[in-house]
Amino acid sequence: MYAPEELLMNLDIQLAPKHKPGLLLKNPVMTASGTFGYGTEYHHLFDIQQLGAIVCKGTTLQPKEGNPQPRLAETPGGILNSIGMQNIGVKALIKEKAPLWADWSVPVIVNIGGDSIDDYAQIAHELDGVAGVSALEVNISCPNIKAGGIEFGINPKSAAEVTRAVKSATSLPLMVKLTPNTDDITKIAVAVAEAGADALTLINTLRGIAIDTIQRRPRLGNIIGGLSGPAIKPVALCMVYQVAGAVDIPVVGCGGITNAGDALEFIMAGASAIQVGTANLTSPRTPLEVLEGIKTFMQKEGIKNLSEIIGAARK
Repeated sequence: MYAPEELLMNLDIQLAPKHKPGLLLKNPVMTASGTFGYGTEYHHLFDIQQLGAIVCKGTTLQPKEGNPQPRLAETPGGILNSIGMQNIGVKALIKEKAPLWADWSVPVIVNIGGDSIDDYAQIAHELDGVAGVSALEVNISCPNIKAGGIEFGINPKSAAEVTRAVKSATSLPLMVKLTPNTDDITKIAVAVAEAGADALTLINTLRGIAIDTIQRRPRLGNIIGGLSGPAIKPVALCMVYQVAGAVDIPVVGCGGITNAGDALEFIMAGASAIQVGTANLTSPRTPLEVLEGIKTFMQKEGIKNLSEIIGAARK
């Protein structure tokens, strides 16, 4: 049983303070896009309503079959994935998934991706006002087909253009997920914030490959994949630390979080909330365990409000 003082702990986080009515989370623990499906796949394993928010898998304008198999390859301390945005498309999501989310108490954030700026804007327009959709997370790691396949998120100009287009197409709170595959993520973050993002998520996966020495060929069907898991945590933590000091909007930390200690590092680096990603694939209850660990830490340290430790390592 919790002591009376423990019941007074405040874990609330406002992820969109510049947006009306905002995006209030009851705690800072979220799931990362692509690792938790649509949330419906996990509700029988634990009470997902206890989480701060769920980010569904990446959604595109039209359904996508994804990249050729194999799509996953284990690496020391992580995995490489080359899923290729396999998803049911925005119209099916609105018809099949959103009505279920509308009955949930946990906010659901839809991660979106596109081949062009117009794609992003149209998806955002389609999702605007849909019951069950609480916010958007824009994946700017997608290739810009019109620019020869260059990722939208690798330079400030294109990152800002996508952000402005989505912002003008929706009234929903807008998070933008940044790619680490750029020369200076801080410049990208500032550009996106100035373009109207309500919050930033970082980081997405790092590019990598793996080679099968017996077959003498890449392990992934698409050759190049995205590296995630504990191996990227120091990189992600560094980027969160840098970006949190450069923007005046909330930052969500993501990359290699497997326990409460990891999550607390991101929070103390300046993240207002965190996302659990790859760990869901090996232990689906990890987000709940992270949340309980954060509560235990706060109780032990006598911390009544999570805001007391956000950015504590920067002071």
